[in-house]
Amino acid sequence: MHTPNSVQDLCDLFRAGGTFEIRGGGSKAEIGAPREAQLVSTAGLAGVIDYDPAELVLTVGAGTPLAEIQALVASENQMLAFDPFDHGPLFGRPAGAATIGGVIAAGVSGSQRLALGAARDHLLGFEAVSGRGERFIGGARVVKNVTGYDLPKVMAGSWGRLGVMTQLTLKILPAPRVRATMLVEGLDVAAAVAAMTAALRAPLEVAAAAHLPGIGTGLRLQGFGPSVDARAAQLPGHRLSETEGDAFWQAALPPADDRPLWRVHCQPSAALAIVAALPDLETRLDWGGGLIWLAGEGDVRAVAAMYGGQAMLVRAPEAMRAAIPCEHPQPAGVAALSVRVRRAFDPAGIFETGRF
Repeated sequence: MHTPNSVQDLCDLFRAGGTFEIRGGGSKAEIGAPREAQLVSTAGLAGVIDYDPAELVLTVGAGTPLAEIQALVASENQMLAFDPFDHGPLFGRPAGAATIGGVIAAGVSGSQRLALGAARDHLLGFEAVSGRGERFIGGARVVKNVTGYDLPKVMAGSWGRLGVMTQLTLKILPAPRVRATMLVEGLDVAAAVAAMTAALRAPLEVAAAAHLPGIGTGLRLQGFGPSVDARAAQLPGHRLSETEGDAFWQAALPPADDRPLWRVHCQPSAALAIVAALPDLETRLDWGGGLIWLAGEGDVRAVAAMYGGQAMLVRAPEAMRAAIPCEHPQPAGVAALSVRVRRAFDPAGIFETGRF
């Protein structure tokens, strides 16, 4: 494994040629097809470069552990509002390996993504090395930046196929004074989606909405105490304690076991049909029904496509990952555009490992 300690090390490595897979903490290494490539670790590109709590801006090395960053901003009563999580436990490993570069490159967003935006919306700027072995930058250290192409939106979710991010600048938000979770019990999927939709459409600033069959439908509110109390009184269900609320949102993450795991993005109105067509799979709904986690055996991709959704294979045995592409197939025009974008950053295809 290559462990560069500087941008120049990366430039020299990529100019020498080969096929490379970028790896942060390895928490998502088992996503995608088995492949052979030289591993490039970002562990040598870690550390806090600049943190200005008053300006709500943080610049860090891409190899900095996510947990370290979350602890840092929490010490200033702030948060990563896109609510990222560590994939390690999904593959039987302890949490703590995920890096901020890996989280942004994979576009990992948690339950609050619904109201507060995705990872891509909180990446203000970055420094990276392309497949040409050239350093380039995108964005800026300000929230309102209208210069040049919006490259942060392209890099977030690119899975290291355009270049290696070495440094990231993130928008940080103040942590809420109070969080409350209202739990509605006894709803089936149709009623749960209807309840979540109604709550999200109401002027109540619901921060997250998820449905866990057998547990209930959760609606998260946050802000100042009196405001949270007033809004909670207008929602159905009963209010959980803070500890119970934290446990609910932890349970909303996908199950950690050996079964195949799919992530389906769809219109909330399609969630009922997708779940009904796959009755043998364990189901968890998040983002008001726009995100479905499905664990177990079933023709998930075909069902998702039937109802206008897209399914990503997150976890599966090696043989299944070798036979089924990780990402949902793109329409021909979109796929051709994706190839052109990748070739602009990586003309020699040094990041084309066959993973996707």
